[in-house]
Amino acid sequence: MKYAVQVNASPYASNAGLNAYRFIQAALAAEHQVLRVFFYKEGVYHAFRYANPPEDEFSITRHWSQLAEQYSLDLVVCISAAQRRGLLCADEAVRQGKQDDDTAPGFRIAGLGQWLEATLLADRSIVFG
Repeated sequence: MKYAVQVNASPYASNAGLNAYRFIQAALAAEHQVLRVFFYKEGVYHAFRYANPPEDEFSITRHWSQLAEQYSLDLVVCISAAQRRGLLCADEAVRQGKQDDDTAPGFRIAGLGQWLEATLLADRSIVFG
């Protein structure tokens, strides 16, 4: 089965992102394919490089990065939602004359077309949050 997954909720205001993460772990362990994880609306907060929860809390951003590296997962952040919330990748920061690179390892910023493409290629699309 091929999945496209969308995460719309903030990592600290909802369990939706953690549920998405666990679903993806289970799907990959069962040898399903996750074509893309698309972070939209408040879900873009999963991609902030400098998110630093206390040591006794689960660091969802770090775990997303590790999962992306382990499985070559495509973690895509909606560019419009990211800009509204101050999240810039290196390329976009240069374009705007800023010095930022706020995206955590494994995440990339792209347009809503990336989500559309994933839904067209997937057998199932799942939205968390």
